[in-house]
Amino acid sequence: MIRFSAFLSAVSAAVLSAFATADAAETITRFDAPGSGSANLVIASVTDLDFMRPLISAFQKINPGVAVTYIEDTSNNLDASVKRACTDRVFYADLVISSSIAQQVGLVNGGCARVIGSPVLSSLPDWAQWRGELIGLTYEPAVMIYNKEAFAENGPPQSRFDLIDLMRQSGKLTGRIATYDIEDSGVGYLFAFQDSTEASTWGRLIEGFGRNNVATFCCSSEVIDRVADGRAFIGYNVLGSYALSRAENDPRIGVILPSDYTLVLSRAGYISREARNAPAARAFLELTLSSQGRAILDGETRLLTPLSGPAALAHSSDGGEPALRPIPLSPALLVSLDRAKRARFLSQWRKSVTPPKR
Repeated sequence: MIRFSAFLSAVSAAVLSAFATADAAETITRFDAPGSGSANLVIASVTDLDFMRPLISAFQKINPGVAVTYIEDTSNNLDASVKRACTDRVFYADLVISSSIAQQVGLVNGGCARVIGSPVLSSLPDWAQWRGELIGLTYEPAVMIYNKEAFAENGPPQSRFDLIDLMRQSGKLTGRIATYDIEDSGVGYLFAFQDSTEASTWGRLIEGFGRNNVATFCCSSEVIDRVADGRAFIGYNVLGSYALSRAENDPRIGVILPSDYTLVLSRAGYISREARNAPAARAFLELTLSSQGRAILDGETRLLTPLSGPAALAHSSDGGEPALRPIPLSPALLVSLDRAKRARFLSQWRKSVTPPKR
């Protein structure tokens, strides 16, 4: 067991101070230490709590004297809160984990992180780590999901080319496509921006979205819910971890890893420069990449890991062999955050895609 010097009272006061200015969308859950001790680990993340509970439980079994405070928020809200704390040099969280990896790279590039200093980095591929400060913890594809009943006769589209053709043909998908609101969702914006650089289909794809009155949402769960109950027939660029986990227990949903290419992101974590309990944050990161952590991530959560994900995904799609394209953690991601480029990109999106009022 690791010894920690942070006292809970001091940490709690700092956390509450930071929370006072945070956006109301966040939720805060506290896991009391199962043993005696006064240490606290604060994790700020966009990951649904149900997906993090198994890791938190495993961490506290190894470190029973450590309480865990879990802050869950949307990616843009989390980025704003963490950036504000970094600028003001005040404590917000010990560990920051987000699927919006461009924003994570931006924060690390801005000096908001500290060197992790752990041997686990040597086990990761180069694309899943940056500067020894930011590491990829998961291996999550951007998938298409579909309502099985809606495609019972002819089958679902297997690629973006298929989806574009289907949107042009029968009118079957009018008002029946759901995806991220890329202005509200950091990961949605990341996937869309990457799509625009990966292939020539982007322009035709978003034109098709516009013609078919695509509906946009902040979060994967909302898209998945609508596909499951038939309000939408297709969900585009949904995080595969959430989709695969849901599909295992919901026979109404099918999952496609697009055959033309499948983007893969690695949900990235870093230890805050102002961390109060950096040893605990480091221990949590090490747990996620240990054999125990990989078993949890590869299991029911379907978050997978950069070490096991490629083999696991080869058998996860309802289509053929996926062409997996991991998105590297690198300064190249900062291009998508450039204000002028972002404004032009969102302008193109708005001109092509006009979501209906709901």
